[in-house]
Amino acid sequence: MNQKSLIESVPKGLLIGGKWREGGDGRTIAVEDPSSGSTITQVADATVADGRAALDAAVAAQAEWAATAPRDRGEILRSAFEAITKRAEEFATLMSLEMGKTLAESRGEVTYGAEFFRWFSEEAVRISGRWSTAPNGATRLLTMKKPVGPTLMITPWNFPLAMGTRKVGPAIAAGCTMVVKPASQTPLTMLALAQVLAECGLPDGVLNVITTTRTGDVVEPIIRDPRLRKLTFTGSTAVGRRLVEQSAQQLLRVSMELGGNAPFLVFDDADLDRAVEGAMLAKMRNIGEACTAANRFYAHEDVVDEFAERLAKRMGALTLGKGTKKGVDVGPLIDAKARDGVAELVEHARAQGATVVTGGRPVPGRGYFYEPTVITGVAKDARMMTEEIFGPVAPIASFRTEAEAVALANDTEYGLASYVFTNDLGRMIRVAEALQYGMIGVNQGIISNPAAPFGGVKASGFGREGGFEGIEEYLETTYVGIAP
Repeated sequence: MNQKSLIESVPKGLLIGGKWREGGDGRTIAVEDPSSGSTITQVADATVADGRAALDAAVAAQAEWAATAPRDRGEILRSAFEAITKRAEEFATLMSLEMGKTLAESRGEVTYGAEFFRWFSEEAVRISGRWSTAPNGATRLLTMKKPVGPTLMITPWNFPLAMGTRKVGPAIAAGCTMVVKPASQTPLTMLALAQVLAECGLPDGVLNVITTTRTGDVVEPIIRDPRLRKLTFTGSTAVGRRLVEQSAQQLLRVSMELGGNAPFLVFDDADLDRAVEGAMLAKMRNIGEACTAANRFYAHEDVVDEFAERLAKRMGALTLGKGTKKGVDVGPLIDAKARDGVAELVEHARAQGATVVTGGRPVPGRGYFYEPTVITGVAKDARMMTEEIFGPVAPIASFRTEAEAVALANDTEYGLASYVFTNDLGRMIRVAEALQYGMIGVNQGIISNPAAPFGGVKASGFGREGGFEGIEEYLETTYVGIAP
């Protein structure tokens, strides 16, 4: 299927109660190609009334969906996994067009994202409680798991498929209905995913999708509606804090996957070849636009120069261009604001005396490209060491001792992902125990895995997605005491 036909095949409306429809006031959202700045297509722009209608549909479908056999829910997910896998190239191309990442990156996301559906298709039939006798023998204790209920899901633009399947998968498995609000920059992938789920037999009203540029106006009334029972959000810490405040009125079940400031520690005994390879994965996955992306590099003073030289050589050899073109290693950033924000962080570090080893400039011309950059001698209080870069920039500083490395790594309000490279088993254990992060990669640059619990601590949020833990976010526990 060519690109034009692919885009035309994706629904452009709101999915509410199993029906595709226009937004209430007929407004639309322009979906942009970040490699050129040109408009790809238009999708519906939901109103407040549309958001209410989507919640109405989810509430109406909840009781019947919760009563659906776990095997039936699981089979829908399994069918969707197979459908996405079969259409992998279409999903990959769609993501590359609307988000900018290379086809290789997008293909990897399709594999990763689809796996959440397979994983939770198997978890659907393993939801269980327990039976026991009270210590005094007078009562039998029964616990059972029930779906939380209607859920609002707000997903980001950087992983349009995986951030959807990671939330939708466990909700379907648990028996929850949903209203999904994808990012306005990348709505097409979620709309295509909803289409696949409908084709695979997901009942009307279980999944409702609303695209909107008026996010605050549309979302807040849904959050404050007493019929909603759960909110899950992936995005910035600032927005997450506002959503948590709004959710407090209804005491919603909330899971938040928020910002990161991942440290990447290279000790003097590390395998440098492996560390550089890990750094390329941890930094350049998704053009650096990932909450798990390595944000701060700390290398031991004995290896910092060699590490920086090797990493700069690899980064400087990358080819920039439109993600769907052959031979391209790095696509554009999502928009002009993102590109300009990265440039500002680099200039701030440079003004403090840091040295740009490679890159360091936005690319002139159409699209939102920024050169892959390695910058050394970065001050510990430089903005790029305290803020999420969300771009292809690797700032490097040095440390002397293990204790100093851990202190530098933990010196942030965030606590999502971190990376450690060392061949000392004792150090692996000590550092892993000392790091204040929800996820730690040891001698590897990618840690995301559908079979593992994804999430952070501190200002990086709470709750877990994926793994055995992921479905618990969508289940409530009921205790029943029975007198024999």
